[in-house]
Amino acid sequence: TAGPARTAPAKYARPTSKARFNYYVKSMFGPMAFGKTVLSAGYSTWRNSPEEWGDHWEGFGKRVASSLGKSVIKHTIIYGLDETLTLDSRYYRSEKKDVGSKIKNALISPVTARNSSGKRVFGAPRVVGTYASSIIAAETWFPGRYNYKDGLKNGTVSLGMNAAFNLVKEFIWKK
Repeated sequence: TAGPARTAPAKYARPTSKARFNYYVKSMFGPMAFGKTVLSAGYSTWRNSPEEWGDHWEGFGKRVASSLGKSVIKHTIIYGLDETLTLDSRYYRSEKKDVGSKIKNALISPVTARNSSGKRVFGAPRVVGTYASSIIAAETWFPGRYNYKDGLKNGTVSLGMNAAFNLVKEFIWKK
């Protein structure tokens, strides 16, 4: 007898220019982006980091503005480099159903992108955008004791948080 029918993996189709631009705007100002901004600011306020901004509403407001500024810088760099290099840095859930493939997909996605044929390649746009936004924030509007080294550290933490959030998308929140 024949085994279960297997479906061919979905063929990758690069999103249209309009879809890419809409995703860019949504990545900065959509409900999910707003939620991430508020959660990030809330966590930093709870930790009182940076302490110079205070641990109450005024500090929370500064952290919201900072998080939004970093997001705009990050996603503008990603969008610009994606368009220039003809890459797609969006997260795609694993097409494979086994746990190992899902974990691997979630963990490597923050540093990979898809080229025009859908092949996974090094994701320079996301890596550059993540580190550049963190370094720019540390060197410009963060208190004077911060510098590019703090930006590098925060960029690394941000890539790790992206991987953790991808695990949530892969296993829990299947939108």
